[in-house]
Amino acid sequence: MVNPNMTEAMTHDMAVIARAVAGSAADIIALTAPRGFPYIASRAEAQVAGGIALEMIAENLKGVDAVIMAAFGDPGLRGARELFDIPVIGMAEAAMMSACMLGERFSIVTFSPVMRRWYLDCVADSGLMARCTGVRTPLGHPLQIDGLRENLKDDLASLARQAVEEDGADVVIMGGAPLAGLAPELAELVPAIVLDPIAAATAQAMALARITTRPGFALRACKPLAKPSVGLGPALSTIIAREQGA
Repeated sequence: MVNPNMTEAMTHDMAVIARAVAGSAADIIALTAPRGFPYIASRAEAQVAGGIALEMIAENLKGVDAVIMAAFGDPGLRGARELFDIPVIGMAEAAMMSACMLGERFSIVTFSPVMRRWYLDCVADSGLMARCTGVRTPLGHPLQIDGLRENLKDDLASLARQAVEEDGADVVIMGGAPLAGLAPELAELVPAIVLDPIAAATAQAMALARITTRPGFALRACKPLAKPSVGLGPALSTIIAREQGA
C-alpha cells in the first residue's frame, strides 16, 4: 500500500482499514512517501507524487502480489500499470468501480473545493462520468488536515445527504486519504451506501491478485519500449530498462 503523501498518520489510518479488510488472507505493507507533499491537493502535485510513487513501488516489489495506490486521485496509476507485472489498484478507481456495482449513480464527497476539478478528471478518466452525480465539498479549504475527519464530520455528513437527496446518488464515496475510516461513522447518518475507498481498493487488490498470473502481465503487447534513463532511482531505472525486454 503506497501512500504518495508524506503524512505518516494518513498511512497508519489507511493501513488499519486495509488490514481489517484483508484479515489473515494477506499482509499489508504500508509505505509513506519520503519526499513530496504532506498531502496532495491538486493535479500538479499529483503529477509530482506519481513519479515518487513509481520509485516507491519499484523499490519494494519483492514478494508483493498487488499494489494499492493510496491517494484518492490515483497519482501515477496508469504509469504503474504499464511498468509493473502485478495488479496495481487506485483507491479512487476502485471506489468508483465498486460504487457502480452497488448502485446506479455515485457521488464523491471530499474536504476541499480545490480538489473538485482534479477528482472530476479522475471520474472522466475512468469512463464513469455518466454514473457520477458530481463532487460535493465544503465552501472553503480547511486550514489544517490534523483532526480533519472529526472537525468536518457533521459538514461532510450534510454534504453526503445533499448528494443523495438533491443529486440522486445511490452511493457516496468519501474521497481523500485524510477521510479514511469516516465512511462507517456516516453509515447511519446518510440514506445511501457510504463507501471507504481504501476498503474498496484492498478488496479489489486481493481479488485481482487471485485471478491473474504474472506471465499474463509480462507478455502484454502494450508494454512500453525498454530504454535507458538518467537520474532515476536504481530500482525504477532497472525496471524501465529490463522488464520491457531490454
